[in-house]
Amino acid sequence: MKIIKQITFFIMLIVVVSACKKAFTDTSFVSTAATASNLSVMFNITQDNTGLVTITPNGVGAVSYDVYFGDTTTIPVNIRAGASVQHIYKEGNYQVKIVGHDLKGGTTTFTQPLVVSFIAPQNLQVNLTTSNLTVNVSATAKYATFFKIYFGDSTNITPEPYTSALPGQVITHNYLNAGTYVVKVIALSGGSATTQYTDTIQVSKQIDLPVTFEDPNTNYTMSDFGGDVSTLTVDPVNSNNHVMKVVKTAGAQTWAGTTIGTSLGFAHPIPLTNSNKKMTVMVYSPAAGLDIKLKVDNHSNPNNGLSVETDVLTTVANQWEMLTFDFSNPAPGTPAFNPSNTYDLASIFFDFGNPGTGSTFYFDDLKMAPASLSQINLPVTFESTTVDYTMTDFGGNASVLTTDPLNNANHVMQSTKTVGAQIWAGTTIGTPAGFAQKIPFTSVATKMSVKVYSPAAGLDIKLKVDNHTNPNNGLSVETDVPTTVANQWERLIFDFSNPAPGTPAFNPSNTYDLASIFFDFGNPGTGSVFYWDEVHFLSQMNLPVDFNNPDMDPTVTDFGNNSSVLAPDPANTGLWVMKTTKPAGAQTWAGTTMGTPVGFATPIPLSATRTKMTVQVYSPAAGIPVLLKVEDHNNGNNYVQVLVNTTVANQWETLTFDFSQPQPGTPAWSASNTYDKCSIFFDFNNAGSGKTFYWNNVILQ
Repeated sequence: MKIIKQITFFIMLIVVVSACKKAFTDTSFVSTAATASNLSVMFNITQDNTGLVTITPNGVGAVSYDVYFGDTTTIPVNIRAGASVQHIYKEGNYQVKIVGHDLKGGTTTFTQPLVVSFIAPQNLQVNLTTSNLTVNVSATAKYATFFKIYFGDSTNITPEPYTSALPGQVITHNYLNAGTYVVKVIALSGGSATTQYTDTIQVSKQIDLPVTFEDPNTNYTMSDFGGDVSTLTVDPVNSNNHVMKVVKTAGAQTWAGTTIGTSLGFAHPIPLTNSNKKMTVMVYSPAAGLDIKLKVDNHSNPNNGLSVETDVLTTVANQWEMLTFDFSNPAPGTPAFNPSNTYDLASIFFDFGNPGTGSTFYFDDLKMAPASLSQINLPVTFESTTVDYTMTDFGGNASVLTTDPLNNANHVMQSTKTVGAQIWAGTTIGTPAGFAQKIPFTSVATKMSVKVYSPAAGLDIKLKVDNHTNPNNGLSVETDVPTTVANQWERLIFDFSNPAPGTPAFNPSNTYDLASIFFDFGNPGTGSVFYWDEVHFLSQMNLPVDFNNPDMDPTVTDFGNNSSVLAPDPANTGLWVMKTTKPAGAQTWAGTTMGTPVGFATPIPLSATRTKMTVQVYSPAAGIPVLLKVEDHNNGNNYVQVLVNTTVANQWETLTFDFSQPQPGTPAWSASNTYDKCSIFFDFNNAGSGKTFYWNNVILQ
């Protein structure tokens, strides 16, 4: 039975297989299938600037499609009928080719143009901030992929350079020069459509101390109020200098003023401290005696009790002068200086308290006064930045620190004896406190020198020294010297051992620590202008002797009819030497003692190993004998002398005198003797014939 079932199964399998084979060989239905035709394609382009396109082919009789994207992709994608394919394009124009396949193996081709365009960036937001010469730029925009930033300072370059930035990225740019610039930001989305933003900015450095009006990159905008009108202009005296001109217009308020800068004030706080509360301003005023106020405040909270102000009067008209404002001395009824306040705003008021009349003022060089200015002391040179050169005028004098009329690199004091000034008008050198130390006069050292530039020769210049704690009370001494040249510098030497008639005599036991100078003494003021400089105490002559030493008394003592005078070096411009003439008929032994008859301040330190002295000599001929003699000023019998001949004519040479080899027939050097006096003899042992000699630099070797 089992065998019959198996035979039956195989018979049935054979029948089924035979039936199936007949079905697969019947392809008559293919010949009746439709041919691919009426092809089309649908593009679905996303609107997010991604470039994503969904491609869906359609057609009659097509069972599948080859899609050629039309870009750089060379291999097509085959999809079944009714399906879609996605592809990412860049912005542009493309020819998309569709090849439809039908059941008969036939193909039909169709090409459809595709345009992919990106949307321009939207809602462009630009954040732009400036600080001094720096600008910071950042940008965002919908659809933007990046930004091009043009800063406007390279428009002369083709193509104009730019800086790329990502959305939200802050780009910092530093301008080389202050000015007005057009900043342009272009937002890009990956295609040709862009969105643009432009803004015009001004960049400059915020004003700060010191204010010089010379930096082209600083914003010198002033903020006038109350009727003032200010403009940046050239110095009325020096066209190479820039200054601020302020007109207090007719009818301007009594409190009209000018804030130095904008309402933002200075870039940094004014460094006022308890130890330095002073500021200085150069002012050119139309009149003397006008009140100039300087007020400092806090820019973020002005006029609210955080200020301090002080006043100074002008002292000259139509001239520059430096005014010093001391905030430790505030104007009455105004707040006191407070070191805990932040002062970063300053305003200046011209002719404060009076209504405007159209007067014009100039100001320049606002700055902190040098910290801890020291009290004036000898020598007075007007060149130190740490010395208080405040002068104290009286009787109608007007003094101001200025530049040398012959040398702009040198600072001097200018004193004007104004029209109508008293015959005794003068200037105390410093404040009434005088010098920091007393003048070191002695019974021998009684001289001072001052360099003076006078408008005329023959004018009486008086120098008076006194005691600052008890002035004008008989503790003074004064002496006079006339000028000898006009409109030139000369050094005047004042010898207080020769006081002016009818005035107290010099007393070395007095304390002299105050000095005053009087120009054209005895005559009323006519507006004459004098310049002066280099106030020195002259110490007693000592080795080495150099006639260019401004602190040494250059006095020499001639005898035997010699004639000596301080004179310019005949070979070196700007140097001073002693000129000695041995006139016709002068004694054979005519000579010149260095200093006064009391000799040097200290003994010459000759020793057994140090017996030589040198002198620089300029002689009219070679072979002229020159004698150098040293002695004890208290005992002329203790001396030693050496004779040396000149070797050149009309040239400088150094003559060496060895006192271990004295002139024959004269005393030998002795270690037990004191030698503190020195004399020089030109053309020794010969009568005077009018020869002139120059000499300097007497040195112990």
